Amino acid sequence: MLNLLSLAIGLISIVPVLFALLPLLGWANWFILPLPVVGVIIGSLAHGKAGRNLNLIVLCVAVVRLMLGHGIF
Repeated sequence: MLNLLSLAIGLISIVPVLFALLPLLGWANWFILPLPVVGVIIGSLAHGKAGRNLNLIVLCVAVVRLMLGHGIF
């Protein structure tokens, strides 16, 4: 059950992260970051690993985008 919840959080959070990949919208990742972090925490409590891994990938994409835009762009 927790794995499905974590997968749902990951799928919900991937849409705004992909939107924030557009130029000049990197600042939106600051508001999106807590969602995959919660998904990672819930996914680590589950027996399955799919939800945790999806949220880790979303989190890495958001953090790399913030690093490339120096946290603003």
